[in-house]
Amino acid sequence: MYIATVLALTAAASGAGLADVPMAQSDTACPARNVPVQGRKSPLDSLTFTVSRQSVKVCYGRPASRGRVMLGGAAVPYGQLWRTGANEPTVIFTPVALTIAGVKVPAGQYSLYTVPGAKEWEIVVNRSTSQWGEESDYTDKVKAQEVGRGKVPVQPTTSPVESFTIRAEPASGAAKALTLEWEKTRVRIPIQPA
Repeated sequence: MYIATVLALTAAASGAGLADVPMAQSDTACPARNVPVQGRKSPLDSLTFTVSRQSVKVCYGRPASRGRVMLGGAAVPYGQLWRTGANEPTVIFTPVALTIAGVKVPAGQYSLYTVPGAKEWEIVVNRSTSQWGEESDYTDKVKAQEVGRGKVPVQPTTSPVESFTIRAEPASGAAKALTLEWEKTRVRIPIQPA
C-alpha cells in the first residue's frame, strides 16, 4: 500500500490536475531507515489529518529533553538547520497541493526541516526525503532540492513539554496548523490547500 500511495503522489506531483488525483490511502507505518524501530531512544511517531477531504500524513522522530536544554542548547542551537525531530528527517506525505508556511508545494512527499530561533523559526520544505536526518547530511545536493522557506513566530507553552510533539489543529476555514511543541516552545506552521 505504501508504494501505491507514493506512486499516486508522484503522479500527482508531476502535473496531474487536482481533479485527476486519486483518493490516497495512508500507509499504516512510516518508513524507517538505518535504525530499527524497536528500542530507539527517540521513538518514531506520526499523525494524519485531512485537507480537502484527503489524508495528509507526517512522520517524525520524538526526542526527549531528559534534563537537557535542547532548543537553543548544544543539541539544537538557534540559527542552525535542524531535522525537526530525531533520526530520519520529518516527512510530510500529501495527495493534494498545499501551502506550508507560505511555501506552495504540489502533491507529493517532502522533508520538513527548521531553523529554530528564540522569536521565530524558519520552515524549510525540501523534495529530498531519502537522506538520513542529521544536519551534516543536508548536503548541497539535498539543499538544491528545496522548494522554499517560510517564517513563523514562536509562542510559549503553558507548561514544559518533555518529548518533541507534532499535532494538527484546526485554523480558519480549510486551513490547519501543524503545531510543534518542545520544552517551553510552541510553533504553529500554517497549512492550507494551495
